[in-house]
Amino acid sequence: MRTLLLLLFAASLSAASPGFAAEDPVASSRSSAARPDFSGSWERDFARSDSWEDELQRTLDQWNRLVDRGVDGGGISSSRRRVGNVVANARLAELITRQTTIQIEQDPYEIRIKRWGDADLVCSTANNLEDTFNSPHGNEYCGWDRSQLVFEIALESGVLITHRFSVDATRENLSMMTTVSDRRSIPFNLRQFFYRYDAPADAYECVQTLSRGQVCSMAPQVGDEGEAPVESLR
Repeated sequence: MRTLLLLLFAASLSAASPGFAAEDPVASSRSSAARPDFSGSWERDFARSDSWEDELQRTLDQWNRLVDRGVDGGGISSSRRRVGNVVANARLAELITRQTTIQIEQDPYEIRIKRWGDADLVCSTANNLEDTFNSPHGNEYCGWDRSQLVFEIALESGVLITHRFSVDATRENLSMMTTVSDRRSIPFNLRQFFYRYDAPADAYECVQTLSRGQVCSMAPQVGDEGEAPVESLR
């Protein structure tokens, strides 16, 4: 099953619409297909980001137009059930994109996206497709679609979550397109925009120990020459 999902993800990358990057104002500003540098601290641009309620209404309107034209809704006879699935996917998309800031670390070999309250998204900077995580609850894959970094999470329930990250050539603007879909509803898309900001230095440095758990101490400040940090427990 994992092999099948991996092949499907590879196919989805290769078959991605050529116009996707052109529709993304962040991705379209790049003039090179080289690996972009995502590293840095990023804060949500609420003025440019989608409202999940507005996108939900737009998606429901789209579904109603399909029903009016008699388009088959995936074999589901009950339109009300289909609408309920769209609403559930929209709420899931809103839940997993609530972070107002994200921290991205990148080196020549790996990129790590840190999200408050959620697991890190980790991918290689190489060209190969990666099976990055699997469990009884689902599988996670990552790969590159030209200059876009793509994560796909296939849950055991049949829900598919896709994150597409793009950064512009100035490295001042980042976009994240999240798509939640399943076999019983049309995809729900939610796009978030971020701008770079200077995150304050962490006042604490923490280390995990076997005997005492997580032990934290005050990080040395500029000008604190020779002064030992005061240890505390968090």
